[in-house]
Amino acid sequence: MTVRPCLQWPDRRLQTPAARVAAVTDEIRAIWRDMVDTMEAMPGVGLAAPQMGVMLRLAVVDCSAERGRAVLLANPELLHASVQLREHEEASPNLPGVSAVISRPRAVTVRFLNADGLEEERDFVGLWATSVQHQIDHLDGRMYFDHLKPLRRKMLTAKAEKLRRRG
Repeated sequence: MTVRPCLQWPDRRLQTPAARVAAVTDEIRAIWRDMVDTMEAMPGVGLAAPQMGVMLRLAVVDCSAERGRAVLLANPELLHASVQLREHEEASPNLPGVSAVISRPRAVTVRFLNADGLEEERDFVGLWATSVQHQIDHLDGRMYFDHLKPLRRKMLTAKAEKLRRRG
């Protein structure tokens, strides 16, 4: 089990789009294993590689009640999003101690390379859809609070900075 540290906001890598994965290799699978271990240790329902400083378009998501059902995604891209929205309180290990309610499409269809290196399209609904969208944001150099209005975003990041200084 390898739990990797997560970058802390405002590390510039968290604002940088990640590079596409050329192929799913043993090295990529090893990164995914570390990502799942790190996600489980938080505990969380998803993690993107840039959150750990690995600047590749890799994500893991596991919203199952029993755990151990992580979906491994390379180069995920949103193909379709439902019109119906769902609100969920989101947070990130990159900005500990704060969270915000974010409204996102309730269901999405995503194309990605799976653990076998094959292109797959999958529908995600509810918390799974929220987590996948949250991870794709990370891969694009965005944080969940980028969806907030400027004043709310500033208040959230200021609170996180205050908590960080307190240690």
